[in-house]
Amino acid sequence: MQALSMFESAARLASFTAAARELGSTQPAVSQRVVQLEENLGTALFERGHRGVTLTADGALLFEAVRRSLDTIRVATNDIRDRHAVPAQRSLRLVTDFGFATYWLMPRLSQFKALMPGVDVKIITSQDVMAASQDPADIVISFGHVTDDAAGRGTVKLFPERVTPVCSPAFLARHGSLSRPADLAELPLLHLEPTHPERWLSWHGWFSAHGLAAPPAHRGITFNSYGFVAHAAIMGQGVALGWAPLVDELVASGQLVELFDAPVTTEGGYLLSAPRGHAPAVAAFRDWLLAECRVAA
Repeated sequence: MQALSMFESAARLASFTAAARELGSTQPAVSQRVVQLEENLGTALFERGHRGVTLTADGALLFEAVRRSLDTIRVATNDIRDRHAVPAQRSLRLVTDFGFATYWLMPRLSQFKALMPGVDVKIITSQDVMAASQDPADIVISFGHVTDDAAGRGTVKLFPERVTPVCSPAFLARHGSLSRPADLAELPLLHLEPTHPERWLSWHGWFSAHGLAAPPAHRGITFNSYGFVAHAAIMGQGVALGWAPLVDELVASGQLVELFDAPVTTEGGYLLSAPRGHAPAVAAFRDWLLAECRVAA
């Protein structure tokens, strides 16, 4: 279990060093555990590089299984704790999607913990946040549109939807100069499984915004988690839609490159709501999050 936990952290953060920091361990210890796991399975789980690590096909398969299992365990243990805990306003249960939690919230969460070290933050991730948020939650960060009804209940937009195609530097080098949106029509595209009704921009919508017909979806690869879309793009398997600010750090670190300096912007975006009221911990987190979003905007 310890090896699987270290593997999951390294896969999610694309770094042994970051995984060690998150787990309170050391980079050599994480690396050793992953190597032992690879030897036990008889296959490589990561491709090692100077800028971090990326999952192999076998690694991606294991990561999905481990992530789902750990999510199930976390939900069960959280429910047990909640039933037996003394009621307090020093805990906070947050539901959001995997992409926002991994690429935006986690790198900043230590700042909030430093401000309020006594608050127990519990993060539940699901690609279908609206379904997951049916369970009791203090804060929900979802993707969609602000309706009049939601705005009346205190829902606010954190970020507008701004989307730019991204790929790995190696993929771009293999396919030469890509200067026009039409250039992407013949390339493998990485899709995020759509919702019904559609809550975020799809490749069909992106091509439509440029006055073009989208190529058939079956020519690309579809994933049910944005984390896998990003991993596949980093591994050079195709072009992904990159949502700001989720991919900002991946672009800044050189793991991904933006193909065009002309993002498509919609009325959608990341939304913050606090359905269980405004206890002190919830209010503090909401104020901190809004301040961080203003800085990142």
